Amino acid sequence: MSDLREQFGEIDIYLFDQIHRGRIRPGMRVLDAGCGRGRNLVYFLKTGYEVYGFDPDPASIEAVRRLAREVAPHLPADNFRTGRVEQNSFPDDFADVVLCNTVLHFAEDDEQFEAMLRGVWRVLKPGGMLFCRLASSIGMEQRMQPITGRRHLMPDGTERYLVDEAFLVDYTRRLGGELLDPIKTTVVQDMRCMTTWVVRRSQN
Repeated sequence: MSDLREQFGEIDIYLFDQIHRGRIRPGMRVLDAGCGRGRNLVYFLKTGYEVYGFDPDPASIEAVRRLAREVAPHLPADNFRTGRVEQNSFPDDFADVVLCNTVLHFAEDDEQFEAMLRGVWRVLKPGGMLFCRLASSIGMEQRMQPITGRRHLMPDGTERYLVDEAFLVDYTRRLGGELLDPIKTTVVQDMRCMTTWVVRRSQN
C-alpha cells in the first residue's frame, strides 16, 4: 500500500481509472485547472508527463512547485501559476488533458459557471480530454435545499452550484464535445453527490 501511495499520491480514484484505461499516456501535456496542492499530479510528475497547473491560492502553487522540484526538477517553476479558472494565463488549445477536480461547483451563479467552464475548455486541444468531478443533485434531488438558481444547501451543510444529467448533456453539446463515458455519480450516504464528467473536444 505504501508503494502505491508513493507512486500515485492521493489521486482521485476516477482519475486513476482514466489512466488505467490508457486515456492519459506518458508524453501528454496535462494541465490541472484548480490544482490545489497537487494531490492529483504526483503520478504525472513522476512518470514523464508534461505537467502544468494553476490555482488562485499562492500557497497552494508554492506547494506544487516544491513537489515538482522534488520529483520532476526538470520542469520550470512557471509551469505552475497563480490564476483563476475563468482567467488563467495559459494559451488556447494548450493541453492534451485538462483536469478540473472539485472546482466548478464553487461557481456562484450560471454566469460564473459558464465563465469557469469556458476557461478550462479554451485551453484544451482539439481532440483532447476534459476530466471533471463536481457536485450534483443526481440521486439525492429531494435532499438538496434551493438557495438561488442552481446554488443549493447540501445535506453535509455545504453550499454548492449543483448540476444534473440533463444540464451536463446539454453543455457537452454546446461545447461541441462528446461524452467519453456515461455520466457517473457517487452518492455519499446522506451527505452529497459527486459526478464524474469526461468529455472529448471535437477535432474541428
